Amino acid sequence: MKRNNRIIFAIFALALGALACNAVSGGGGGGEDPTGPTSTPSPKVILSDDFSSTAWGTGTDADSAVEYANNALQMIVYTKNYFVWSTPNDEEYQNIHMEVTAINNGTDSTTAFGIMCNQQAGADSSFYYLAMTPAGEYAVAKATTDQSDVFLTNNDQWANSELIARDAASYRVGADCGNGTLTLYVDGQQIATASDASYTTGGIAVFTWSGEEATSTNVSFDDFLMTELELP
Repeated sequence: MKRNNRIIFAIFALALGALACNAVSGGGGGGEDPTGPTSTPSPKVILSDDFSSTAWGTGTDADSAVEYANNALQMIVYTKNYFVWSTPNDEEYQNIHMEVTAINNGTDSTTAFGIMCNQQAGADSSFYYLAMTPAGEYAVAKATTDQSDVFLTNNDQWANSELIARDAASYRVGADCGNGTLTLYVDGQQIATASDASYTTGGIAVFTWSGEEATSTNVSFDDFLMTELELP
């Protein structure tokens, strides 16, 4: 289910004020006993959004509809083998961990969805994406402007994982993008990892990709969280 065409409907942010950005401090207060037990500092939260208010980019045309619905960001794709994404802002990030809940609204099993990272400014088709399908397939891939996508996992092919529940009502999709390593998680379990350092910083997005024989592509995203990636 590679993208044989390069048709991409880019969705850009309309407003940023509704995003909840929180910095979480680690460690305890100064009055703690230094000889007592210690806790691991929580990762710093960079971006958090429950999609209860509009902040990510939206838009509708003949190929797809990306709109807020039921306190989530819903993506409906009408065209086969079509890739659509939405971004929260035009900021660039590096060394990050992201998570989002993908809600399966009765979509085809071959529909892919997930997280994009390190999108290059001024080059809408250059980025990494970490994808899964309700059929249990996955890929970690690199897209480069005017070139065919390269799957960095499973010899440039889709792969199957028994760790991905088949046709579940929703999935918690996670991604690490940092230090030349890309890792895909589904429901808290590591699915695959790949190495590539072509892009080290850039924009982020959530995406949906309809199958080559798609009859229904309908996915909603909720509870997005991005934190600093804890590097070794």
